[in-house]
Amino acid sequence: MTDPLNPSYYAATALERQSRNEIRGETRCDVAVIGGGFTGLSAALACAERGFSVVLVEADHIGFGASGRNGGQLIPGLRWTASELEAEFGAERADALFDLCWRDNRVKARIAKHGIDCDLKTGHLEAAWTPADFGNMRQEADYLARRFGYRSEIVEKADLARHIATPLYHGGVYDRHGGHFHPLNYALGLAEAAESAGVEIWESQRARGIDQRAHGLRISTDGTGIDARYVIDATDSWIGEVEPDLGRYTVPIMNYNIATAPLAIADDLLPSDAAVADSRFVLNYFRLSADKRLIFGGGERYSQTPPRDIAAFVRPFMADVFPQIADAPIDYGWGGAVAVTMNRLPHIGRRGNMFFAHGFSGHGALITTLAGELIAEAMAETAERFDVLASLPSRPFPGGKWLRRPLATLGLLWYALRDRLG
Repeated sequence: MTDPLNPSYYAATALERQSRNEIRGETRCDVAVIGGGFTGLSAALACAERGFSVVLVEADHIGFGASGRNGGQLIPGLRWTASELEAEFGAERADALFDLCWRDNRVKARIAKHGIDCDLKTGHLEAAWTPADFGNMRQEADYLARRFGYRSEIVEKADLARHIATPLYHGGVYDRHGGHFHPLNYALGLAEAAESAGVEIWESQRARGIDQRAHGLRISTDGTGIDARYVIDATDSWIGEVEPDLGRYTVPIMNYNIATAPLAIADDLLPSDAAVADSRFVLNYFRLSADKRLIFGGGERYSQTPPRDIAAFVRPFMADVFPQIADAPIDYGWGGAVAVTMNRLPHIGRRGNMFFAHGFSGHGALITTLAGELIAEAMAETAERFDVLASLPSRPFPGGKWLRRPLATLGLLWYALRDRLG
């Protein structure tokens, strides 16, 4: 399908894509995967590596959703800090979550193993919007070092110019374990690796539902049907179209990005070439591309209707951070939906032989690959690590089919207002 939200820099600079539209009719396999993003691709690849026969169906093309159009920021951890996780769940579960979500960088491992060309770069800076935010960051960095031996660099306001050329922030924390990449090329690289491992990938095949059969599960698609022992639903923002009950656990938030023309002063703007995200609830996040464009995300909309001019919508946020390029040419503007849960933690689990993972809440570029691999582990009857993430609490948004999104929007708007008030 043609997507007006995705005339993106990533699509324009993607590696050569293969055509994967051939369908072989009624099919039987061990594992059927729905969704061609990071979660589905990594799950399919990891299952094939364990000897399962795997078919993956994607309604559009590989990387069509958030996996192929996000900000490209690789941020270790979850939306909750490690100290918040320990306070809520206790030391033992916090240890297990930390080992998975901070230490185990499966994205970096996959890139290295398969030689994926996706402009991987090292370093992520969290920038403090207020002095109080910086105090919280410093406290968390000290906790991570003391509790887990996880070292990051506390950057005082006076030293921020080593990373970012703006006076807007009050300090930050630089994490060398984070980084950034070209997300669509990573997805395409995962797809090639999966096919090399034996996965069949069918594009332009929308899954219409999952049915229980006497000897397994069946996925009905636009053109055929797939009978499988296991099914993995990795459709994230579209999960309600396949499993309506799971759709109650997230609401979509529309997020928008721009890419400038290549900038002569790019290295002056971000001297350490780190990705940056700030601490506001409606955050700014930005980084340099391999060809020295500034890729900038800013602002959110709680309506599914995109702004008439995405570049004009995002430009003021960029100009606030970098007034020196307020009038820079913008070559690309695009957007997409981020599936957000009530508590901003991912919703991962299983229902019989159907596994699912969604609701990564804008923090999914690293955790999605891990989630896919943990699903494969659970299918191979080693579920201990899968259970760590599956045990994270989740509950549906209130309000039912018609009121869920309006009620969630009211809550999100309140937090956005707190940003503006200070």
